[in-house]
Amino acid sequence: IISTILDAGESFGRCNIGQNEPYQVEFVSANPTGPLHVGHGRGAAYGACIANLMEAAGYGVHREYYVNDAGRQMNILASSVWLRYLELCGETFSFPSNGYKGQYMLEIAKTLQNRHGDAFRVAAAEVFKDIPADEPQGGDKEEHIDALVERTRQLLGDERYLEVFDLGLNAILDDIKDDLAQFGVLYQTWFSERSLKEDIDKAIAKLEAGGHLYEKDGALWFRSTSFGDDKDRVIRRDNGETTYFASDIAYHLNKFERGFSKVINVWGADHHGYIARVKAALQAMGVDPERLIVKLVQFAILYRGGERVQMSTRSGSFVTLRELREEVGDDAARFFYVTRKPEQHMDFDLDLA
Repeated sequence: IISTILDAGESFGRCNIGQNEPYQVEFVSANPTGPLHVGHGRGAAYGACIANLMEAAGYGVHREYYVNDAGRQMNILASSVWLRYLELCGETFSFPSNGYKGQYMLEIAKTLQNRHGDAFRVAAAEVFKDIPADEPQGGDKEEHIDALVERTRQLLGDERYLEVFDLGLNAILDDIKDDLAQFGVLYQTWFSERSLKEDIDKAIAKLEAGGHLYEKDGALWFRSTSFGDDKDRVIRRDNGETTYFASDIAYHLNKFERGFSKVINVWGADHHGYIARVKAALQAMGVDPERLIVKLVQFAILYRGGERVQMSTRSGSFVTLRELREEVGDDAARFFYVTRKPEQHMDFDLDLA
């Protein structure tokens, strides 16, 4: 059979069941707050397989990565870059327990220092003045980091803050793009969350016109319980800021308005709670919720020599997808990832792979 396959080339095993029907497959979509780790690799291998199989069956497949380039985690990343930069400039302080600590952060901070020298430097005493205590000092780590993010924005000003923000975002996103390309995973679109502002306004207007929103405690709520969700969801907080959920609604409306007949999302299993609320919002906006197909992927748990390897993006103590690829090889890693159903837990034995 092998010589037959080689002679047939690209046409072998292909058919036209799909008749070029436009399907979107969105997968990986990890926050650009650090390198991809072995858990992301499983979603990448599975999503790529879905897309490749559907393409071979004649569907018009569009691969997309949703870039979470807005919101709290990205602000924490920007603040972490600046704090690492301050350390390189000679400032001494206790780095926040809830900041991003990996080696990759130092590389980004070095780039900032090479570009600007001491121009972005502020004394540590001024940065940490009246900031709530961190967890190790008996405080609240969330309050501590949020206050530091706000202080970072104040001290740098809008223009310089955006430069630090974009430096961190672009360095990590470029690394993710390169990593996935070498893993044989390519996308037609890298969709920016920041580009959704008009779509968010449009989605809110649609929900409002249908009578699906109400105000309570100064916030704007979506009545998602009317569509099978277990509780109503906040769309806009009392401070006027829209929620992650508002972005999710707008993004999915945008997808269907682009003309895809079906949308397949490959999500981490920890996002299972989002399915009902996103489908509820689609139904409220007049989109058949059955057109959204969500496939859940359990993260892979990595073992080396029978011992579990701990992973955390914040602490920086994780095994990257790149390290896995270099050790195991791209093809072996992709094969190993898809040998089990995606919704089953996977113990990824490095020695065995």
